[in-house]
Amino acid sequence: MSCGSGAFATSPANLPARHESETARHRYFGRLSSEDLKVAADTAWTLLTGFLVFFMNAGFGLVEAGLCRRKNATMILSKNFVVFAIATLGYYAIGFGLMFSDGGVAGTSGGWLLSGADASPATGAAYRGVFGALGWAGVPLLAKFFFQAVFCGTSATIVSGSVNERMKYSSFLVFSVILTAIIYPIAGHWVWGGGFLARAGMKDFSGSTVVHSVGGWAALAGIVMLGPRLGRYPPGGRPVSIPGHNMGYVFAGGMILWLGWFGFNPGSTMAVEPAAISRIAVTTALSSAASTLVATLYAWRRYGKPDFSLTVNGCLAGLVSITAPCAFVTPGASIVIGAVAGVTVTEAVALFDRLRLDDPVGATSVHLVHGILGTIWIGLFGVKGYAGLENDGLFRGGGFAQLGVQLEAVVTVGGFSFLTSLAAWFAIKRTMGLRVSAEHERAGLDLSEMGMEAYPADALADAADEAAGPPPVGTIEPTA
Repeated sequence: MSCGSGAFATSPANLPARHESETARHRYFGRLSSEDLKVAADTAWTLLTGFLVFFMNAGFGLVEAGLCRRKNATMILSKNFVVFAIATLGYYAIGFGLMFSDGGVAGTSGGWLLSGADASPATGAAYRGVFGALGWAGVPLLAKFFFQAVFCGTSATIVSGSVNERMKYSSFLVFSVILTAIIYPIAGHWVWGGGFLARAGMKDFSGSTVVHSVGGWAALAGIVMLGPRLGRYPPGGRPVSIPGHNMGYVFAGGMILWLGWFGFNPGSTMAVEPAAISRIAVTTALSSAASTLVATLYAWRRYGKPDFSLTVNGCLAGLVSITAPCAFVTPGASIVIGAVAGVTVTEAVALFDRLRLDDPVGATSVHLVHGILGTIWIGLFGVKGYAGLENDGLFRGGGFAQLGVQLEAVVTVGGFSFLTSLAAWFAIKRTMGLRVSAEHERAGLDLSEMGMEAYPADALADAADEAAGPPPVGTIEPTA
């Protein structure tokens, strides 16, 4: 017989202790009520899906690094690593309170450092505390905070991709503090925290508006203030394509994000509700599948080749589009939503290029454009009674009642997010600067901002290139 741990655990000398331990467990669980068991199951579900959303940071980092040049890879990966730390601490200090404590324009009843009265996991009329907007979720307050914190971090990663390859590391970190601690929570309060949009009946199940549009508008403001990369838009000429350096990163990151969305959307139930979770998982899967296929075929027809970057961004556009309506629409409608996203993401990339708004990874095309569309789809395809939706969508005979309030949210949240972000970027630009020097941009931000390269074997060749002098503006360095 083996003398390993398994044999030791079942040896005769240990049987009484093991029996006593099992008896104690049976006594404990035997005393748990059905309500206690539900709280335990709901908490486990909320935390596990939150872990999936947290891991999406790896997906964003890989997609961004892969779609940009290798000389900026370390900088990009570092931003996506550090931004979650910033978001978590800022959101814990003041953001969660601004977003979910009771109040008017923002939460004003406390909640700083998670302080204040709270009777979680009590729900409904039994809940007593300052976080009334989360009184529907039957999990402990700390579980509510963790799940919402990983959503907050996602909004900042959206901004990261849009300002890659020319922004100072320090400037991005400072803006991330402002976004995650102030801008995101205030906008989120209006929709999820019991604010005026929530009271008007606006719905956004998992965050097409709250997460993706807010992040997208902040990214657009950053692009406007920052300007394009060197050589991207030659005067009087056509946009110059700057290809990414590693499509393997893009593949891996895209798959991680696709998986993470099955935590993002179904996890927003914050409860083990089999029917709701199943419907949300299926609408999420169908929308992303349709958008992936349509984006591939549409880009193939438009450009003559099936551009893989548009395949991945097509998938992400379908996921963003279904994020708000995932609980409110039928599986058939989700296919339509995804198919439209496959076309609109391709056209959005081209539109931003025509407007000379340089977004290296297409984050605004994915998150801003489809955060808006995802919000609107509820007003078109929503099914009355699904997840508490009060009105059918326009295409289901419900008229403009739901569509009107969804459009109101697009305008008000968009205007607030863009203008406050623009003000924040402007203040940072005036005080510490936004953009690296042209010399540093040409050399790459890995060396100039981080002091290291993602690919050290290239360092000698890069140094030789720099010694030979910078390339003329408008030319693009060869990439691996």
